[in-house]
Amino acid sequence: MLTTEGQAAGSDPAQPAWLGSKTPIAPATSMDPGPKFLAYAGLVTGAWSSLLSLVVYGFARLIGVPMIVETDRIPVFITWIAVAVVPLAAAEAGAMAALLARGRAHARRIVFWAGTLIAISSLAFPIMRAEMVSTAIWLSVPHVITWFLVVPQIARIIGDTEPDARVNRAVL
Repeated sequence: MLTTEGQAAGSDPAQPAWLGSKTPIAPATSMDPGPKFLAYAGLVTGAWSSLLSLVVYGFARLIGVPMIVETDRIPVFITWIAVAVVPLAAAEAGAMAALLARGRAHARRIVFWAGTLIAISSLAFPIMRAEMVSTAIWLSVPHVITWFLVVPQIARIIGDTEPDARVNRAVL
């Protein structure tokens, strides 16, 4: 859509991004996602992450990868229940932590890069504590799956609350 000056609507950095839309009407601020919505998003993304992590875990066990890590010099076997619960808990915790960025400028970037940093640091546990390299690799895959499914989605949801993404409307 072109304006009278011949430039694309929304291409001016001073204009909100939603002005370039086919329907240039921004959603109301009352539609901002709240804790309940983010908890649901964390549940859905975490459940998918858990399911895919269980598939990876099952395949690794099927090919004989020993899922043993060392904590305090004691070998511990990683069970399927841990593989199912940890991604779900991480998704919920990340979604609730993302509420801290709600309504701030650059909220999408803040959540995306903070989530990426946390995901990278979470890889330290399987890499440093696994007894075998194969265990470290196969235990790292669920971390990557969880990052891939959870972080971009939560960042997108929080990004919708950035200051220029919504409009205050008077209730009639």
